[in-house]
Amino acid sequence: MSKRDWGIEDPAEAYWFNTRTQDVEEGPQSLSIDRLGPFATREEAARAPEIVEERARRIREEDDLDD
Repeated sequence: MSKRDWGIEDPAEAYWFNTRTQDVEEGPQSLSIDRLGPFATREEAARAPEIVEERARRIREEDDLDD
């Protein structure tokens, strides 16, 4: 999935969630290993752990259906 699919044209204008500090960043400020994103809004980035968990749950459910 590309950034454009997420509605993001320029990563510098996107928001990221720093998993180490638990802070939202405007544009990629920290090391990529410490970031989740990009997200289109600050609010969405603040919910990054929740969003990641939801996506992981959906993938697990799809995998279970395939078995």
